[in-house]
Amino acid sequence: TRGIISPADFIPIAEKTGLIVPLGEFVLRAVCQQLCSWQLTGCQGFQVAVNLSARQFDDQLVALVRDVVRETGISPSALILEITEGVAMQDVDRTIVRLKELHAMGIGISIDDFGTGYSSLAYLKRLPLNTLKIDQCFIHDITTNADDREITRAIIALGRNLNLKVLAEGVETAEQLQWLNSSGCDYIQGYYYCRPLPAAQLLSALQRKNLLVSPAA
Repeated sequence: TRGIISPADFIPIAEKTGLIVPLGEFVLRAVCQQLCSWQLTGCQGFQVAVNLSARQFDDQLVALVRDVVRETGISPSALILEITEGVAMQDVDRTIVRLKELHAMGIGISIDDFGTGYSSLAYLKRLPLNTLKIDQCFIHDITTNADDREITRAIIALGRNLNLKVLAEGVETAEQLQWLNSSGCDYIQGYYYCRPLPAAQLLSALQRKNLLVSPAA
């Protein structure tokens, strides 16, 4: 009736009702099945990130991820799990144990929307992370706002000093990309490269942009 509904509208309801748990499991399985399909066609180098909510981050999470990876046969390194600072700081010691188990499986771990939460830098060095993601609120005006530039530059330096990759969210212009490249940011995410697409359309879009790794001979 309403057509496409934004995640900003339905995710809070799913969180409140608890439906985020089966929904999150469905998304995880669908992503891993799609990764398996791409790998079987010979496409290499794909990594797909899946966001985890606080409701999903329970005692069953590690077993679920292990089972899904085994069932689909994907390379664990193709999967990245994203958590927010708020999730990471809930029961930190248990969080670290779970993340270390996932990391030991070869799963990538990313802190999403870094800089907008309330994490303690003392714990940041204890988390088995691969990537810091700079929230788009710092990227939107990065070419015109000196404060946003300094905050972004500081996060990039922090990531590098901790041997982490840094990804900037919400990149929409060539000017933003140029500044981030010159500042040492490792990855970007945003409409500058591509808007969200169904999986069936993604490969052709990557081929048009010469971003698809050629299938193995």
